[in-house]
Formats: sequence, structure tokens, C-alpha cells
Amino acid sequence: MKKEFTAQFEALLEKYSELLVGESTEETKEKVKAWALYTHIAKSMPALAKHWNELYPDGKEEMKQISYEIKQLNEQHRKANK
Repeated sequence: MKKEFTAQFEALLEKYSELLVGESTEETKEKVKAWALYTHIAKSMPALAKHWNELYPDGKEEMKQISYEIKQLNEQHRKANK
């Protein structure tokens, strides 16, 4: 990929993370990226997500934790910005 696109996409991810959970640290951006990609895969190819969940149960648990954390941060962010 071109460096320019990579920088532009990183800016998109940073803003999305900020709007979604109220912060855009590197750790948060990585969690948002994993969550967004997994969510898309689970919706567009549920059999693949199910297979991965069965193949990597510890990965499934980590993804559940990431999803729960993002949900909590999103709810806190929405309440703080009412």
C-alpha cells in the first residue's frame, strides 16, 4: 500500500475510534480495528467466524473482552456527551 493511503486510513481509524469511544490511543485503535474487522467477518461470513471461534477458543474469549470493553467505553462516551 502507498504510504499516503496508509496515513489517510490511519487518520480515519483515529477519528472513528475517537467518535466511537472517546479516545484514540494506539491500544484503543488496535482494539477498535480488531472489533470492527471481526464484526464485519461475523456478519458477512458467519461460518468463518464460527470456525475461528471453535479453532481458537482463547481468541474468541479475547474478542469477547474487546467487544465488551468497546461497548462499555462507547456507552460512557455517549453519556458524557449528552
